[in-house]
Amino acid sequence: MNKNTIYLGVLVLLLTATIVNAQENKQEKVEELDEVFLSDTKFELKKENSGKVIYKITAQEIEQNTGETVMDILDNIAGVEVNGNNNAPGSNIGLYFRGGRNRQVAVMIDGVLVTDPTGISSSYNLNLLDLNQVESIEILKGSSSTLYGSGAAAGVINIKLKKASNTPISFNYTASLGTNETQRNRKMNLDEISQSIGLRGALDKFSYLANFSMASISGMSAANDKDAAIPFQEDAFLNNNSMLKLGYQVSDQLNFELFGDYNQYDYDYDGGAYFDSDINNGSEEQLRVGLKSNFKYNKGKLIATVSMSDLERGFESFNGFSGTIDNYLYEGKTVFAELINKYNFSENVHVITGINYQDFDNNTTTPFGNIDRELANYSTFDPFATVVYSKNKFNLNAGLRLNTHSEYGSHLVYHLNPSYHLKSTDDFKLKALASYSTAFIAPSTYQLFSVYGNIDLNPEENSTIEFGLETSYKDWLEATAVFFYREEDNAIILPDFITYVNGESTVNARGVETVVSIQPIEKVKVTLAHTYTNKSADFNYIPEHKFNARVEVKSLEHTFISFNFKNVGERTYFDQWGSFGTAGEDVLMDSYQLVDFNVNHNLGDHAVVFASLQNAFNEDYEDTLGFSTRGRNFRVGLKLNF
Repeated sequence: MNKNTIYLGVLVLLLTATIVNAQENKQEKVEELDEVFLSDTKFELKKENSGKVIYKITAQEIEQNTGETVMDILDNIAGVEVNGNNNAPGSNIGLYFRGGRNRQVAVMIDGVLVTDPTGISSSYNLNLLDLNQVESIEILKGSSSTLYGSGAAAGVINIKLKKASNTPISFNYTASLGTNETQRNRKMNLDEISQSIGLRGALDKFSYLANFSMASISGMSAANDKDAAIPFQEDAFLNNNSMLKLGYQVSDQLNFELFGDYNQYDYDYDGGAYFDSDINNGSEEQLRVGLKSNFKYNKGKLIATVSMSDLERGFESFNGFSGTIDNYLYEGKTVFAELINKYNFSENVHVITGINYQDFDNNTTTPFGNIDRELANYSTFDPFATVVYSKNKFNLNAGLRLNTHSEYGSHLVYHLNPSYHLKSTDDFKLKALASYSTAFIAPSTYQLFSVYGNIDLNPEENSTIEFGLETSYKDWLEATAVFFYREEDNAIILPDFITYVNGESTVNARGVETVVSIQPIEKVKVTLAHTYTNKSADFNYIPEHKFNARVEVKSLEHTFISFNFKNVGERTYFDQWGSFGTAGEDVLMDSYQLVDFNVNHNLGDHAVVFASLQNAFNEDYEDTLGFSTRGRNFRVGLKLNF
């Protein structure tokens, strides 16, 4: 009997037991508030009026996954592939939506776009964010450049941080211990230690929130040592995150919020695929401050935001040719400012208008060439508008944005997103949705001005079409199925490892995302998700098929148990430089299956104990070719709330 059959058998048994248990319990009716999204319009919008399939990770779900990371949660979402998340902490992460690359996914934190202007893809490093600071996460898939600008060609991750409490003071503390080992290294040492402490409250019109967290992780080598005579050296990871929010409620209509965060981590890394190093190390730190104001008036709401960030990262790398240690330093600054207004013309029509300004610069010093901040900088100034219409069974979301780039002039992008309720009763709902959208993606400062740069690059251009169905039945069934097709022109590539150029051919990605969630009673929920992705040209680790299953059981009054199963299909890696002896060929990587368990138990009103078991069957696989992945590991912890 092969391993896949065993996994499937375990899954079927668990699902069967869950359904039987559900049928033996009395049906309970739970009154729920209408789910509200922010990502679709940047303002609150009821789910029934949205024409997009948006996956929302609620505050309750985050509490139930205490001890995990933002990337752990994202990796279980249909249509999202997180490459490198199961590697050694501090490893590079590939975040792919619908076949798109890192730089085609925008990351928003409390309405502010966060980026790394020094990176090749300019993508934000989500290792800098602690899940204990997060209240909710929305994942919006599909081109969203009309609202979110350049970089949102494949989707948006909209992260909402925690707010101040209504009491004068409240306190929370979380601590956990765990193992961090590969499939072959089974020393069972407690190499993962993390802590988080938070304080928040409100005094009259003043509110505050402060949070600090740290993590220390070792136990495994970044590079895979499967063929080495001597085990590779362990690589350490140290992470610190701090956040502060200060709010003042001037009146029922007007408030201000000052926010800031400082994030820093240090890490060891190896010399490359299957290649150890006891010298290489790196660090990264980011300081971000900003001010946000909300003003409500008779027929609408106005939001003004300004934010500035300063990022510095560097690393030391052993040079095998010269026998010396090379130093690399990357410094980047960003400015984000946005003014958006929602005006309600009527109960059925509202218009969102806004102006967005962003400024980026990159100062890089490396042995192979420098990037001067005076040269490597650009800015954007984008006006945009969106109309939202909802009446009877029909919804329409349509908008446009004029991307005005200091280097590339003006580019108009737009979207059209209708949806229609084919059936809408108290018991049964069925909605059809469709959208067409375009996107503009400017080259990064690295692609323009580095030693490999090309100032003659053209921007990438994307167009996306999608259509699908969303349905629900009573309180126990929800299902979605969405087909997408995306075309990309002028893809920026590095074919000769000398100079970035625009690809000559059009790249397309198509696929289907299907999610079915069954909740026959309040205490049991089963979610099944499948993603099919087909890409005409693929240099990334994107599987054609990915299957996720999750069973959630509140078996006892104070206990929550979840079971996760993930099957990641075969992937290809294009060995452009012959690193694995297959120059100019695709390396086919085997599929793999992972099983995880989580349990949370409430000890009264103020304490929660939690435990998790990852990769329960100790699956031996590679997420990234040549680098280690985590084997069977466990984590236990305690969370206090006062």
